[in-house]
Amino acid sequence: MEYRQLGRSGLRVSTLSLGTMTFGGKGPFANVGNTDAAGARRQMAMAIDAGINLIDTANVYSDGASEEIIGEALPVPRDQVLLATKCRMRIGNGPNDGGASRLHIIAELEKSLRRLRTDYVDLYQLHQWDGQTPLEETMEALDSLVRSGKVRYVGASNYSGWHLMKALAAADQHNYQRYVSQQIHYTLQAREAEYELLPITVDQGLGTLIWSPLAGGLLSGKYRRGKDGPEGSRRLTAWQEPPVRDEGKLYDIVDVVVEIAEAHGVSGAQIALAWLLGRPGVTSLIIGARTDAQLADNLKSVDVKLTEDERARLDKVSELPLLYPYWHQAATASERLSKADLVFLAPYL
Repeated sequence: MEYRQLGRSGLRVSTLSLGTMTFGGKGPFANVGNTDAAGARRQMAMAIDAGINLIDTANVYSDGASEEIIGEALPVPRDQVLLATKCRMRIGNGPNDGGASRLHIIAELEKSLRRLRTDYVDLYQLHQWDGQTPLEETMEALDSLVRSGKVRYVGASNYSGWHLMKALAAADQHNYQRYVSQQIHYTLQAREAEYELLPITVDQGLGTLIWSPLAGGLLSGKYRRGKDGPEGSRRLTAWQEPPVRDEGKLYDIVDVVVEIAEAHGVSGAQIALAWLLGRPGVTSLIIGARTDAQLADNLKSVDVKLTEDERARLDKVSELPLLYPYWHQAATASERLSKADLVFLAPYL
C-alpha cells in the first residue's frame, strides 16, 4: 500500500480508503448494501490488514447506523486508524436539520462522536455546499472544532469550483482552518472534475478523496452492452448515482477496460481503479463493497501497473469535450499555462 500526503497537511493516507455507505442498510441506503456489525468488523479488518488507514463515513449513511457500526465493530484501537465523517445533509424535518450553520455543524459532530465512540474525528467534511449560510460562519465553526481538539482536519465534498475557491478565500482572509481535502466523484465514466476541481486541487494544494470510483459498479466489467446487470446490483434499484447520460459511451469505455483487464488477468474493477490512482491530483480512492469478495478484489488494484499505451487508450475512450473557455485557452494561451491548467488541457495541446 502506498501512502500520500493529504494536501498541505502533515497527514499521510493510504491510496485506498474504506467507504462504509454499505454499513447498516437503513432506508434508501439498503439499495447500496446492508452489512451488519459482524460483516463490518470483518471488512474493516481486511482493509486494515491490506494497509488501509482511513475509514470514511457520514452522519446521513443509514440514518447514523454506519457510524454506530464502526464505533461498535472497529477491530483495532482507535488511534491505529483515521476516521473521517461528514455533515450538512438534511437529517430531520426541523428548519435547522440540515445545512452548514454553526448550530448544525456542531450538533451533528457531537452526535457523530457518540455514535463512533470516540472523542475526536481525524477529518470532518462538509458533505455539500450551503449557499444560504454565510461562509464566515461555516468556516469559523469548523475552525473552532479543530481548536477544541474534537476535529483534526477539515474538508469539503461535492463543491463546485467557485464554491471551493470562495471557501478557501474566506478561510485565508480570517485565518480559519483551511480545507485540506475535497471528496469528489471522479471516474472513467464521469471525468467532469478535470474541468475545475482537479486543477484547483493542484493549484491550492488540496488532497482529493474519490467517492464511488467504480461509478456504482458500472466500471466493474459486470455491465456489458446488451446484457442485463448482475442480480442484486444497485443499478436494478431506485439508487441512481451516478447518472448515465451517454450509455453508448459508457459501454465503449467498459469494452476497453475489459480488454485491458483480460490482458492483465485481473478484473475490470482493478483496471478502472488503477487508472484513477495514476491521475494528477488524486490522493485516495474510497472503495466500498457489498461482499468480502468484492472488497478483496478491489484491494488488489494497488498492484496493477498500466502501460503508457493502456493509459492512453483509456484516456481517449473516456475523453471529455473541450468546452468554453478551455478550447479558447488551448488555442490562444498554450504558451503560458500552469501545472494546474495542464491537469485538464495537456492532452488537447
